[in-house]
Amino acid sequence: MIELKNVERSYKAGHSETWVLRKIKLTIQEGEFVTVMGPSGAGKSSLLNVLALLDDGWEGEYWFGETPVQKLNRKQRGDLARERIGMVFQSYHLLDDLTVAENIDLPLSYKNLPAKERQGMVADILDRFQIVAKKDLFPSQLSGGQQQLVGIARAVVHAPSLLLADEPTGNLHSTQAREIMDLFCELNRQGTTIVQVTHSEENARYGKRILELRDGWMTRDELLPANATEVGSK
Repeated sequence: MIELKNVERSYKAGHSETWVLRKIKLTIQEGEFVTVMGPSGAGKSSLLNVLALLDDGWEGEYWFGETPVQKLNRKQRGDLARERIGMVFQSYHLLDDLTVAENIDLPLSYKNLPAKERQGMVADILDRFQIVAKKDLFPSQLSGGQQQLVGIARAVVHAPSLLLADEPTGNLHSTQAREIMDLFCELNRQGTTIVQVTHSEENARYGKRILELRDGWMTRDELLPANATEVGSK
C-alpha cells in the first residue's frame, strides 16, 4: 500500500542544514498496524507528516498504492489525502467555530454524499464514541480528553484506508485510552491500515510491527510476536 524509497527531509537555517529523515526505505502492506517509536527529535512526526501528505519538502519516492506521490501537485496530493487518509493529531486541530457534529462532518463534506447519508454517518460515530450529548457543543466547551475523542471520531468517520495517529491517547485517561486502542484494533481487523506514533510501550503492543527512528535514520523494523497483539483482540 505504501512504499518509501530513499525519502529524506532536511531544514536549512543560514549555511547549516539539519536532517530529520535520512534515506528512509519502508514498505507498509495493506491491513498492517505499524507503530513508530523513538526518542524526541528522532523524526517520528516528520515521517508521519510525509505519510499524511502534509509536507511537500521531502526528497525521494513515495508510492501510495499505484500512485507516485512525488509526481503529484499540491492539489492532487490534497485530494488523495482527503479521499484515502485519516489523521489523528496530538493537539486535536479541531475548528473552534464548528460544533462537535460539524467538526466530525468535515471530512464528509469533501465527498459527493447526500446530506442525509452524511448526517447518518455522523450520528453513528457520535453514538459509537458515546458523545451524542456533546454534538452541539464547541471545542472550547470540552475537556482535553473529549476534544481528542472528537478528533479521532473525525479521522475515522469517512472510513479511510490509511489511519495515521500521532500519540492518539496522550490526553486520555487509561480507560479511554484502552477503548481507543481497542477501536483501532477493530478498524484494523476491518481492513484499515494504521500507523501510530507513540512513546507508550502499552500502545505499541496493540500493533503488529514496530519501527524505530533515531536521528532521522530507521534503526529497527521488527514484527511483534503473535501473543503481543492479543492485547487488542480480547
